[in-house]
Amino acid sequence: MSLKPINSITVAIMVGFSFVVLLFSGFLEFPSVTSLVQPINDPLTSSETKTSPAPFSDLIDAFRKWDSQVGCHRFKDKHGGTSLNKSKGSSALQEFGGESECGALKMNHVSILVRGWTWIPDNLDNLYSCRCGLSCLWTKSPVLADKPDALLFETSTPPLLRHDGEPLRVYMDLEAGRKRSGREDIFISYHAEDDVQSTYAGALFHNGRNYRVSSSKNNDTLVYWSSSRCLSKRNELATKLLSLLPHHSFGKCLNNVGGLDMALSFYPECATDAHPKWWDHLHCAMSHYKFVLAIENIWTESYVTEKLFYALDSGAVPIYFGAPNVMDFVPPHSIIDGNKFSSLEELASYVKSLANDPVAYAGYHAWRRCGVLGNYGKTRAASLDTLPCRLCEAVSRKGGRNAS
Repeated sequence: MSLKPINSITVAIMVGFSFVVLLFSGFLEFPSVTSLVQPINDPLTSSETKTSPAPFSDLIDAFRKWDSQVGCHRFKDKHGGTSLNKSKGSSALQEFGGESECGALKMNHVSILVRGWTWIPDNLDNLYSCRCGLSCLWTKSPVLADKPDALLFETSTPPLLRHDGEPLRVYMDLEAGRKRSGREDIFISYHAEDDVQSTYAGALFHNGRNYRVSSSKNNDTLVYWSSSRCLSKRNELATKLLSLLPHHSFGKCLNNVGGLDMALSFYPECATDAHPKWWDHLHCAMSHYKFVLAIENIWTESYVTEKLFYALDSGAVPIYFGAPNVMDFVPPHSIIDGNKFSSLEELASYVKSLANDPVAYAGYHAWRRCGVLGNYGKTRAASLDTLPCRLCEAVSRKGGRNAS
């Protein structure tokens, strides 16, 4: 007897039934939709980490994790290369260097006599070998500069009149409301629009201090703050923000540690001598904290003071409130600009999350480990450290005592 052909519909039903049985028995297994769609993680944006956030206290260990997950190559790709090549220019900083303007110099040697000053350090006094073959004497001694080419005044104003053959009058004002005296031939300030610029980034703004930097970061107390000039607006801002973050305040303003010199009780290794002042151990104490709150006295363009640069030098991450163009003066991805957040609560939340993320936190130190300075190289080049040569050049271009 011949077999009847099997209907195609019957075959389809039998195959479908077998497939269902195998699927529910676990013999066949398909990947889930979520496993097919891989998340896009950019370790140089908000998270900078592939690990679960966890508290950390060792900065060196955080660096190792950052190296393995991000690394300098990717950081340089994002932030403009090394200090030797790509860096965006900024009108906030005066250019200095090169030989293109050597022909404008009228003198081969210039002497500057500092007449009125408060904080200009004594160790700035020196004979400098500057570019274009120019030599520059900077001194506070009228014996060493008995016939100076220029007189520098910082606290007192220059003479009302300058007669032919007399030294040029130089006046310096690095305070926020910078004002010409009306009696100067050359004006120095922190702003690039003035005759000679002097930023606060130089090493000479903080001499004779303990620069010991701790690799151990305080895990329970996140923020360091020290202020002894209790301005109402700054105190109000600090009070609101610090109420949201665990902190130590060591200055006269909002002190919560029991005294001005309690940092030495917490960190005795920061003592510099038998009778240290609070500013002698400033950097060393800061280095034990993940963050340093830096609030300028006045918020105005280009007024970026030692408050910010102290924090950078100590190896902490500054939380900054001040100049709206602060990023023109600092290394890329090195500070937290508090004004960029919609609220203090949002800022505090970000700081807390960063404190628990070693890779993201280490990313704020990548600039110094990878040699990516950006405009910071120019900020340092326009600092007090280089002022003698730059001022001597300005005096030489005018002709010194022979200036009309």
